[in-house]
Amino acid sequence: MDTKAQTLQVLDGETVLDRFDRVALGVAGAGLKQRRGDDKTPLGSFRVGWFNSQSRFGLFIGLDYPNRDYAERALQDGRIDSQTYGRIVAALDAGRTPPQDTPLGGQIGIHGLGAGNPDVHGLFNWTNGCVALTDAEMRRLVKWVEAGTRVEIR
Repeated sequence: MDTKAQTLQVLDGETVLDRFDRVALGVAGAGLKQRRGDDKTPLGSFRVGWFNSQSRFGLFIGLDYPNRDYAERALQDGRIDSQTYGRIVAALDAGRTPPQDTPLGGQIGIHGLGAGNPDVHGLFNWTNGCVALTDAEMRRLVKWVEAGTRVEIR
């Protein structure tokens, strides 16, 4: 995912298997997500953790945010305590989705529009920190991903 070009590519090594143009990001753009509610799409390397086909945005592909990098940075900055850090790391080490209820936020993923306005999607970054595609694009994307698929947001 290239946040500057606002494109998402599915890669097999260096080979582009599919490409999605004009993805929407968080209202606050992309960068180092600091806390729940900052509307920022987090930069970094993540893994697909779960799928929800019943979300209000249609299909939702959940990512393993907060990852270890975000947890370590937040522990050093005092934004989370050692117990919260331990919960995040233990879940990641066990191959589970990290806790989604920490001060760092959660429920970060790639999703469709659902009942959202396609005109808004084409004009603005409108999510609360996720990456959004159209519903038709999500149907294409889901064919390429499974739990554990690496997602790079840069």
